[in-house]
Amino acid sequence: MAASHLYKVIFMNQGQIYEIYARSVSQGALFGFVEIEELVFGERTTVVVDPSEEKLKSEFATVKRTYIPLHAVIRIDEVEKQGVSKISDFKGDNVSQFPMPVYTPGKGGDS
Repeated sequence: MAASHLYKVIFMNQGQIYEIYARSVSQGALFGFVEIEELVFGERTTVVVDPSEEKLKSEFATVKRTYIPLHAVIRIDEVEKQGVSKISDFKGDNVSQFPMPVYTPGKGGDS
């Protein structure tokens, strides 16, 4: 039986850093997006409940597949064990980077 892959995906969303775990990560069919499927969240086997993980779990409750813009992805790691999914604030300057397009079409007539 083949080993099941597990990926940790860290990306930016509206000034916050999201850290989620998924079984499938690929380039996908949409240009400039990373396709993430089969999101994995921790089981409620402990008494302590992490509010940020619960927020993520409710945000992605009905999501079958999500597409993350390529420029928002910070890091994708293949991991052996699942950690805690979380949302954390971006600790940077007071200035946010304006989203940059991944593909910029060439100027007309310069072919």
